[in-house]
Amino acid sequence: MKDRKLLSIELNRISADQYKDQPESGVVVVLDNIRSAHNVGSAFRSCDAFKVDRIYLCGICACPPSAEIHKSALGAENSVPWEHADDTVSIIKDLRAQGYTVICLEQTENSVSLEDFCPKKGGRYALVFGNEVDGVQQSVVDESDLSLEIPQFGTKHSLNVSVSIGIALWQTCCCFLKQQHAGILK
Repeated sequence: MKDRKLLSIELNRISADQYKDQPESGVVVVLDNIRSAHNVGSAFRSCDAFKVDRIYLCGICACPPSAEIHKSALGAENSVPWEHADDTVSIIKDLRAQGYTVICLEQTENSVSLEDFCPKKGGRYALVFGNEVDGVQQSVVDESDLSLEIPQFGTKHSLNVSVSIGIALWQTCCCFLKQQHAGILK
């Protein structure tokens, strides 16, 4: 079977302004002290791909404008709204007050396997991802409603945070977006 690769012009990409005019997905991402600007940039790119409403860059996270962020974001830092906060706990408390279910991607005693999580139609979700070495701060885990864990079968039981973001957004966001906005995704 021969299959022709699509040209960029055939992908029907929307502009950054059109992105912001799309219906909200109900999903935001919170980055808890991500050290690498390249990982922050990758987060922007994945968030753009899955139509995340906003990214919260907390603590030591690098912020745009940044050449390192731009290198991996490829301009997604201009389409996905973002804001910086010094304290992750205060952001998740604010998000919960706005009706978000706060979910940490972390290995905890009571974590739920990612494939067993099914977002509710009409729900609002804040997905929290942690530092490359220490993960999500315990104080943030304590304030969260749920912890999700990505099943792993090798020896490391650790993924790069940007990989974890992509996996978690694919599983949760696509299911959620298909329920919310049938027809936006192919």
